[in-house]
Amino acid sequence: MAVWVELLGMRMDARKKADLSLMFCSLIWGVTFVVVKNALDESSAFLFLAVRFTIATAVMALLQMQVIARIEPQEIFAGMRLAFFMFAGYCFQTAGLQYTTATNSGFVTGSSVVLVPLLLAIFWGRRLTNWIYLGAFAALIGLYFLTVPAEGLRYLNRGDVFTFVAAGFYAVHIILVGDFTQEHSVRALSLIQVAGCALMAWPLTGAAAAIHWQPARFSGRWELWLAIVICAVFATAIAFTVQLWGQQYTSPGHAAILFALEPVFAVITSYIVLHERLSARAMKGAGLVVAGIVLAELLGAPTAPEAPEPVFEGRIYFKPWWKKT
Repeated sequence: MAVWVELLGMRMDARKKADLSLMFCSLIWGVTFVVVKNALDESSAFLFLAVRFTIATAVMALLQMQVIARIEPQEIFAGMRLAFFMFAGYCFQTAGLQYTTATNSGFVTGSSVVLVPLLLAIFWGRRLTNWIYLGAFAALIGLYFLTVPAEGLRYLNRGDVFTFVAAGFYAVHIILVGDFTQEHSVRALSLIQVAGCALMAWPLTGAAAAIHWQPARFSGRWELWLAIVICAVFATAIAFTVQLWGQQYTSPGHAAILFALEPVFAVITSYIVLHERLSARAMKGAGLVVAGIVLAELLGAPTAPEAPEPVFEGRIYFKPWWKKT
C-alpha cells in the first residue's frame, strides 16, 4: 500500500509511510466533497452510492483475485461490521450534501476527529485528559456557530444535521479499523467492506424509490460518470485500502489528526471550484472546530510510550466493555 510513497523515491519507516498514506486519503476525500456535490445534480443520492460502490467492488476484485479465494468467515463478519458503519456514514453525508454546502459538510464531517476519543472513553474504557474534554467543548461550540444561523435553531440546516450523524458513524468506523486490522487481512477487509456497502446500497435505492422518498434519478452524462470513476476508484477502492493499511501502524487518535486535514482540503477545493465563502460567523465556528481538534488530539494525546508496531498488539485501549475475555 505504500508503493506510491516508494515511487516518489522516499525512504522512511512504516509509520511515516502510513502517515503520508493517511494524508493522501484526506486529500482525496477532501476533494470529493465538491465532486459529489456536483454529481448530486445529475443523480439521486442512494443510486449514486450504489453505482459508486459496485464499480469500486469490481475494481478491487479484479486487482485482488487471489485474496477472494483466501477469505475466511471471521473476515467476512468483521468486514461487514466495517461496511455497516462506513455505509451509514456515507448515506447521511451524501444526503446532507443535497442541503448544505461542501464547505460545511467538510467541517462537520471533521468533527468525527473529536468524537473518536469520546467514544473510546464511553465504550472502550479509555481515560481522557482535560485537554480532550476542552477540545470537544470547543469543537461543539464551533459546530454551533458553523451550522446554526444567527436567527436560531429553528433555521438549522437539516443537511448539517445529517452530516453530523455521518460523523458519528465515521468515528466508530475509525475505531473499529484500528481494532480489526490487527486480527485480519487488510486486503480482505477492504474488499469486504466495500462489497458490503454495494450490497446495502441497491436495496436501499429500490426501497427509497418505491415509497417515493427518493425517486431513482441518473442522467448518464459524462460529467456524472467522471465523478463516479473518481469516487469509486480513487476515493473508495484505493483510499479505503490505503486507510486500512496505514492504520495498522498508528492509533485511531493519531489517524484522526491526519483525517482532520480533510475539511481543509474540502474548503480549498470548494473555494476554487464552487466559489463558496464562509460568513464571519461560520469562520469563527470553523476556527473553533480546528482548535478543538488540535486541543483534543495533539495536547490531549496520552503521554505513555507507544508499543512496538503494530501499535495495538493486545489492544489495551481498544477492548470494548462487552468483551469479557
